[in-house]
Amino acid sequence: MNLRAWQSPLRLAFAGFALAWLALLTGCATTAPGPDGKPVQRVDPWESWNRKVYNFNDTLDTAVLKPVATTYRDVVPQPTRRGISNIFGNVSDLWSAFNNVLQGKVNDGMQDVMRVTTNTIFGLGGFFDVATEMGLDRHNEDLGQTFGRWGVPAGPYVVWPFFGPSTLRDSFALPVDRSVSPALAFNDSLARYAVVGVGFVNERAALLGATGMLDDIALDKYTFIRDAYLQRRRSLVYDGEVPESKDERYDQDEAPANAPAAGASAPAPSAPASGPKP
Repeated sequence: MNLRAWQSPLRLAFAGFALAWLALLTGCATTAPGPDGKPVQRVDPWESWNRKVYNFNDTLDTAVLKPVATTYRDVVPQPTRRGISNIFGNVSDLWSAFNNVLQGKVNDGMQDVMRVTTNTIFGLGGFFDVATEMGLDRHNEDLGQTFGRWGVPAGPYVVWPFFGPSTLRDSFALPVDRSVSPALAFNDSLARYAVVGVGFVNERAALLGATGMLDDIALDKYTFIRDAYLQRRRSLVYDGEVPESKDERYDQDEAPANAPAAGASAPAPSAPASGPKP
């Protein structure tokens, strides 16, 4: 019996069980009675824990990830960095096609397939993004968005070590979404880790400018990133057209997911990603 073949499914099953148990134990903490007595969804009921994890991630980024990414940016030419991003994006397009079909958006799914085919054949395996120049736009759909389109509520905000901001719904999709990368093409574990590492550093290097701006404009980076993440994910689920009838009820002491962050004086940049999908 090949035990190695069962490792990934077992890990996913264990992660799903752990998240389900977490949701069961903390379900009462995610809602609060509103003025009319009806339950109100709280955005960040685990804020105390989330801030501790955020501070850990931020310290790790400042001490290790940002210096490595800065050196990488200074050494590796920009066209090469863009090509590496395109290769990872090409694999993501295939996953996006699958999720578009699951969401019933077959035309978008076929366009993603055409993107992958075009870039793989004419873009040297995806190193060059020929499809965009031909007018084939990227859709960037993932399993978390698919769950949202199926009506699964976002649930409370959560920050994971290394992976950064998420929601309870997106956390269920996280192991699968993160596993989709060019590393899947390699059987050797060392080669997989090398591919993941390069993609991780390359993505962090691309966000150096955004994180620098975040340091300048955000009074409370945690709140800024949280509200920006929730707003962006909600917009992505509904393709930028959030129906008013779908608005959830929120505790008046909590900022709604579609409200700007406190202390923000400019549009929120994308929250710093914690790394490419392994």
